[in-house]
Amino acid sequence: MEFEFTRNTLMGEYYVKCSMGHEIVGRWLQDEIGKPLSNIEAVERLIDRAKALPSNEHTLLGHEISLMISEDEVTISENVLSHGDELEEGSEFQYYNSESTASCGIDDFEMLIEQWRDFLGY
Repeated sequence: MEFEFTRNTLMGEYYVKCSMGHEIVGRWLQDEIGKPLSNIEAVERLIDRAKALPSNEHTLLGHEISLMISEDEVTISENVLSHGDELEEGSEFQYYNSESTASCGIDDFEMLIEQWRDFLGY
């Protein structure tokens, strides 16, 4: 997974852009976690717990996007996907489903969080 961090110095806003197929990861980091150090630390604690207890499922629920770690796999997905409603075959919304969830390895994810923390200056 490739990513890039940028900052709007006039507005003091920070942005995350992730490679195709992982766009949801950037949205989650930018919108659900953001700049507060307490949010970043909560994610770091979740990673530590997941590494200590890899057989358990570890979840961090967000307002719109949530994080789930199971074994060494990290999955980030929009909460609307967990409602269980099946999409009609050929539905126009079915195509957006691929942009609503993404997975990566826990080591790559941990590196993303560490670099985000560094980028923010913590």
